[in-house]
Amino acid sequence: MRSDRDSSEEREFSPLDRNNEGLAALPVYKVAQTSSIDFSGLLTTPLKLHEDLKSGCGGQLWPAGMVLAKHMLRYHREEMQQSRILEIGAGGGLVGLGCAMGTDLENPMFLTDQDEMFSLMKYNIALNGLENKVLPRILNWGEPLTQEIVDFKPDIILAADCVYFEPAFPLLMQTLKDLLALSPSTTVYFCFMKRRRADMYFLKTARKAFTVTEVVDEDRPVFSRQGLFLYTLMKK
Repeated sequence: MRSDRDSSEEREFSPLDRNNEGLAALPVYKVAQTSSIDFSGLLTTPLKLHEDLKSGCGGQLWPAGMVLAKHMLRYHREEMQQSRILEIGAGGGLVGLGCAMGTDLENPMFLTDQDEMFSLMKYNIALNGLENKVLPRILNWGEPLTQEIVDFKPDIILAADCVYFEPAFPLLMQTLKDLLALSPSTTVYFCFMKRRRADMYFLKTARKAFTVTEVVDEDRPVFSRQGLFLYTLMKK
């Protein structure tokens, strides 16, 4: 008799499982397009997101972004309303813009990424009429934070699919340390897809530097089978 524990289809994966090599392949790249997204009905007015890969893979909608945006809208709307929110590795802005669309923010939100993504972030902000709520900014991982971000002291950091390029891991780790040092209560909501063994090493390194907690989410049985994992990171 087959049990749920024995079912490969229903198994929940752990990102620390060495047997999960090749768990998730990179998505097929898309041509430039604009999508309408309501995050399974969590947005009354759908988000319009333009995807364009001409400046890099960050211009595409990635699965971890969908998971993180849905989680924040489902469980943290009230908290976000009064928070100072910053997204790192925002790409086209899926997570941050989705949260801004569904929340009456009292403070501006910062979307940050490298210079190559700046025009796409700015375009999607305008596409959704969020110029008064969301500010696009350049933040290169590993470099000192700008004075504007230091003064802002974000208490919620959004990070989706930032674990995909191993040489950038030390830079990402430094930026996370710098951001978490700004306020003792800052929380990073960190969602990633495990694709290779290096992702496991990043998580192990993060556990040494931060308090890492797996997040409760009603969709976890579904997205964990897709190799997606959701954690919070906080200063120890």
